[in-house]
Amino acid sequence: MKNWWKFLGIGLLLLASIAALRIPLAPALVHVSPDRIAPGTTDITITGYNTAFTSGALVKLVNEEQQVCATSVSVLDASHLTARFEVPAGMKANLTDVSVDDLIYTGALFTEGLGAGITSAVCPETYPAPASFTFPNRSILYESIRNLHFHVPMWFTMIVLMGISVFQSIKVLGNNSLDNDLAAEMAARIGLVFCVLGLITGALWARATWGAFWTNDVKLNGAAVTGLIYVAYLVLRGSVQDAHKRARLAAIYNIFAFMLLVLFLFVVPRLNAIDSLHPGNGGNSGFNDLDMDNSLRSIFYPAVLGWILVGCWMYDLRVRAARLANNLDR
Repeated sequence: MKNWWKFLGIGLLLLASIAALRIPLAPALVHVSPDRIAPGTTDITITGYNTAFTSGALVKLVNEEQQVCATSVSVLDASHLTARFEVPAGMKANLTDVSVDDLIYTGALFTEGLGAGITSAVCPETYPAPASFTFPNRSILYESIRNLHFHVPMWFTMIVLMGISVFQSIKVLGNNSLDNDLAAEMAARIGLVFCVLGLITGALWARATWGAFWTNDVKLNGAAVTGLIYVAYLVLRGSVQDAHKRARLAAIYNIFAFMLLVLFLFVVPRLNAIDSLHPGNGGNSGFNDLDMDNSLRSIFYPAVLGWILVGCWMYDLRVRAARLANNLDR
């Protein structure tokens, strides 16, 4: 069972991919109209996602310690309802939350009140719905949050493969072995495959959340430059005829290429002085801080391990095929 890790990689990858695509998002409130109300009778239309609104829903406005219950609720369908409120003049002029049963839309609208006290009764308590295994429903991300299990593992796998490549290159400088040079080249080639996949999945995610496939973002530009640096590594290898000279020159270049990878992907984007839309960069909170929860983590970590193992398997196959080809040429 020396190949157990290959079966583990395939199993984790299949499990994580199916789960990432099939597990539903948690219900959430995503839109209210209008988004600004004044004292008096007001109708508010509320839109939900993956919700199942009923006529008995408890709808209320929450402004710090103040609460106003809906006087009537009209359900249009499972994800749309209209609630009527008698907004008192004592409502504070502030951002106000809207809640439907146990779902809360924080800062959904602005209330123009006098803040002189509120006379409406406190609304009844709501009880949370039975817990179920769902992915978090985050504003802007919505269904695109599933891409976390594909986009991020691609980059982890690329970094592991480039790490293997630079390790083999360091060994080349110590023993001048062409076999280690071959392993370094194959690791870089497979790493570039995952780099391209990471750029493609990132561009699709950017289109869904930022409105464009590519923006002038330091993280995106750094990832593209990193890919070009490793393309130049392969070009360098093809420009030197002598095998041992090529191995040593490529090894030296590979070490500097990996240092630039770390610089462009991890150091420069995290500088607070540089603006960035990407989570965890340019002073932004990381995805792990705001958007992940235990349900996402339970699929994300197996996905990362699965993609890394499959990437290492691809690397192993490529090295073995290259060695066979070299033996046939002799």
